[in-house]
Amino acid sequence: MLHDPQLRLDVENGQLQDGRGRVFDPAARRWCEAPLAALGEPVSAANALRWLQRESGMALRTPVAVIGTRTPTASQAVAAETLGRLLAEHGVTVLCGGRSGVMEEVCRGVAQAGGLSIGLLPDDEPEAANPYVTVPLATGIGVARNALIAWAACCLVAIGGGYGTLSEIAFALQFKRPVFLLEGAPTVDGALVCSDAEAALDAVARVILAV
Repeated sequence: MLHDPQLRLDVENGQLQDGRGRVFDPAARRWCEAPLAALGEPVSAANALRWLQRESGMALRTPVAVIGTRTPTASQAVAAETLGRLLAEHGVTVLCGGRSGVMEEVCRGVAQAGGLSIGLLPDDEPEAANPYVTVPLATGIGVARNALIAWAACCLVAIGGGYGTLSEIAFALQFKRPVFLLEGAPTVDGALVCSDAEAALDAVARVILAV
């Protein structure tokens, strides 16, 4: 993964700096002016995210939502599983609809990396969740839970999908949440198409790091 020329990580002093010499405040998730020379080594946005979530002591607790089709193609399933694993490896909590398809595959990836996934189910009972969800939450509100997923996440990644996924994308954009698209997800103005799971991880990292 390429280093981001704008980011430098000083592990010893626990500081992340950008190209302007500003220091990242993990608690506030914003960049602050600091009269310091550039320190540390160049780092990718993904590795800066890993530091934030696993080493800074001030990890972002808001989840990243992964949404998508209930009938994924082989490539969509691989993308979902890979993304789930990558997010978990970088200490990010994953939120999804908790059922089958892309939702199950992303939870499978999270489980492989020992991460945390939350399944916001439309059903009345938590038993409706796929077997890989860490925390199944039965809402009993049907498709209205799509709006809750969009509202609760800091950003969303869509993998494939139809009308249900489109509704979640629309809610997210209405709520001013960044949306990233993979593997044939519905194209909507304001959402960014990513080439693969690694690119989506980089995009998520930039949202969380406010770069």
